[in-house]
Amino acid sequence: MPEEKKPRLESLKLDPIKGLSGTVTLPGSKSLSNRALLLAALSKGTTTVENLLESDDTARMLEALRKVGIKIDETARYTENRIIIEGNAGPFDVSGQDGACELFLGNAGTAMRPLAAMVCACKGKFILDGTPRMRERPIQDLVDALQQLGSPVECTQNPPHGGCPPVKVESKGLQGGSCKLSGKISSQYLSALLMTAPLAMSGTTTIEISDELVSKPYVDMTVGLMRKFGVQVEEEELSEDSNKPRPRYKVESGQQYISPGTYYVEGDASGASYFIAGGAITGGPVTVMGCGSESVQGDVKFAHVVEKMGATVDWKPNSITVSRRTDGSQPLRGVDVDCGEIPDAAMTLSVLAICAQDGKPTAIRNVYNWRVKETERMKAICTELGKLGAEVEEGRDYCIIQPLPKVLPEVAIDTYDDHRMAMVFSLVACAGVPVIIKDPDCTAKTFPTYFKELEALVQR
Repeated sequence: MPEEKKPRLESLKLDPIKGLSGTVTLPGSKSLSNRALLLAALSKGTTTVENLLESDDTARMLEALRKVGIKIDETARYTENRIIIEGNAGPFDVSGQDGACELFLGNAGTAMRPLAAMVCACKGKFILDGTPRMRERPIQDLVDALQQLGSPVECTQNPPHGGCPPVKVESKGLQGGSCKLSGKISSQYLSALLMTAPLAMSGTTTIEISDELVSKPYVDMTVGLMRKFGVQVEEEELSEDSNKPRPRYKVESGQQYISPGTYYVEGDASGASYFIAGGAITGGPVTVMGCGSESVQGDVKFAHVVEKMGATVDWKPNSITVSRRTDGSQPLRGVDVDCGEIPDAAMTLSVLAICAQDGKPTAIRNVYNWRVKETERMKAICTELGKLGAEVEEGRDYCIIQPLPKVLPEVAIDTYDDHRMAMVFSLVACAGVPVIIKDPDCTAKTFPTYFKELEALVQR
């Protein structure tokens, strides 16, 4: 059974962290967890999902799957992070229910986007909704693509945010065919369409990016997972510029998802970034277990950025170790990085930037989609860095951060109900000053035990 809920902490004061050293075992990846749950539910056969992330986002997906009739054995969910899903062998049918099937998905983009597409291939009336912030997170591009594929799906206009949840559809299945999709705001739209495409009724579904695709490694991860569940995807790259991918995908309909029997969720690479950065700032060594050189997640590339900044990175298939000499012979350097492939991990770079020791700024580029995440992350990061005393230049899709020789102590960091803001700014303590994190329990969205894991590595 889940632990009894305690009242949320108003704030948490972190004392200065002189050193971080040791090994942390990462919880399961949020992105892989929710994709695996959905594909297992659509599969023929029963799937055991191991190392499932226990978080708000996965809880929302599980609630939704139960509501559409999926049988889930949660006996070992809270003790061993394992659940067993009895697959539906195809799309869900709620047409026998009275009224609409209402799915409340909180602020979980990894549940809202895939399910908004998937219900269009199902039968029945669906309404997908979420928190006030979810109602500000755009979904129009995905809805437009689904309409091109024959769905009567609609979203709600919410000026100035555009087309956002709630999403409504009375579905009799998805026709399929061809669609063009903008890839500039979120790769989750494309992942959602790809996972839905095999369930379409026409022969082949073609999905083409009309401009440029951000965060392509997340889409590669989706395609890899689909293959693990028995569905083949054909990809063609239309762009001549490798830094601006514009892929086209073809998926044959009539393919059935088949359970792989057991699926083990890899450790969360976005979550790894905080410990990797902490090791780089304090000298470490810090080892993260659960993702490494064989990881299917793009966010492991954050370790390459830390290497570029001057830290030593040791890669193994399932782990990454970061260290640095702190006697002045191995300083942290400011860097200029295109973070389009790693927008979540790129947030961690913002605090690393103020710790650079060569006097040079750090530029974090190609991160426009920070603005449409759990909060408006560009403004949030620039505001909180400013409170610490940092000089930051904010652009539409970039920020340039000057190093800060003396970080202001005991600053109260607002976290905006955004799990990543809390974890990123906890690293300010590694700069040798106390810091206060407001609403620290917001980390429950992806990493409920984060502060406990951080404390276990602290050397004071």
